[in-house]
Amino acid sequence: MTAALDSSWDPRTRLRVLLIEDDDGDALLVEEMLADTAVPYSLERVETLKAALSGPLTADCVVLDLQLPDAMGLSGLTKLGQHAPGVAVVVLTGQHDQATGVAAVAAGAQDYLVKDQVDGPLLVKALRFARERKRAEQVEQQFLQQQLLARENARLERGLLPSPLLRDRHLDLAARYRPGRNGSLLGGDFYDAIELADGTVHMMIGDVCGHGPDEAALGVALRIAWRSLVMAGLPMPDVLSMVERVLVHERIEPLFATVCMVVVAPDRRSLRLSLAGHLPPLLLTPGDGHLLSGERLGVPLGVVEGAKWDSLEVPLEPGWSLLLYTDGVFEGRVGAGSERLGHERMAALVLDIQHTTGLHGRALLDELIARAERLNSGPLDDDVALALLSHDPEAHDPEAEADER
Repeated sequence: MTAALDSSWDPRTRLRVLLIEDDDGDALLVEEMLADTAVPYSLERVETLKAALSGPLTADCVVLDLQLPDAMGLSGLTKLGQHAPGVAVVVLTGQHDQATGVAAVAAGAQDYLVKDQVDGPLLVKALRFARERKRAEQVEQQFLQQQLLARENARLERGLLPSPLLRDRHLDLAARYRPGRNGSLLGGDFYDAIELADGTVHMMIGDVCGHGPDEAALGVALRIAWRSLVMAGLPMPDVLSMVERVLVHERIEPLFATVCMVVVAPDRRSLRLSLAGHLPPLLLTPGDGHLLSGERLGVPLGVVEGAKWDSLEVPLEPGWSLLLYTDGVFEGRVGAGSERLGHERMAALVLDIQHTTGLHGRALLDELIARAERLNSGPLDDDVALALLSHDPEAHDPEAEADER
């Protein structure tokens, strides 16, 4: 139970006061002090704490005596704070003990006044200040709670983002992840990469349809399931089938997901590609590049029960790079029109960046996002996931050189 919150104090605003005082003479004193001021007010009085706690408190401020028939000392203040934590409280007592005043403020009171040391203007000032202090405390508390919640969510989401497991010094994985939800670190897109003991590299990227926390949670479940299945040594078709089973069991509503899965051979001279409703990757070479074929495109996960996905063998030249992406990077619009950028023009953008700037890795991905946003005349609305796996046969490998020595 809390008091109503006013946006600000105004001299014409009626001050609502609840007086908890059993002594008729002291109650009359408070009423006369308020009457001596020009401030509009309404005063309600109860003689016991029990009467005050019998219902919700709507006063702007409570004036509390510490010597009540049913509450002595700070016990009444504590019970009042538990009953109505949003109400400002001014302790008004005949005790001249400074230590009691400090203890009252420490226990939750916004001010402490002695009856024979206060007049009307001072009482009104104390009531107003107490109400504003309480408002400030509530705002600060809400802000701190939001900060703590945001930090917890950020730690959780950062922990759920992938940590690719690649040992080959000739390989480099650059990634960029941009959720579409404001203030979020995790969206419905997901990606991962892992190198097995025999040198085979498995890489994937996927997109859960829709936006929001349910889609983000499902994307995390699919990525973790994929990694576990790959590490267990399941063949590519079985991995996709099992990931689909996880999707069907974990989804809260009829969601589906598209997935692009790549397996790079240990000698880095070929790959196998499987597409479950996802557009094919962009293969870059030192001199050129092209989108891989989508001729064996299968249905998305979670659409057709018992679906199968065929793989496509693709040869690789030394110094290749492979860009996996989700639709968020190319679904932005071109200029002020309604035309989408599209994945083919996105591929052309990447090739132009490569030819004209010589950028590679993370710098290339950043430039791609920047150009897509310029064409879109603003930030991209959808989740964006980009994963660029690059092979450099001339890369320095200290472990291999140590073995040769």
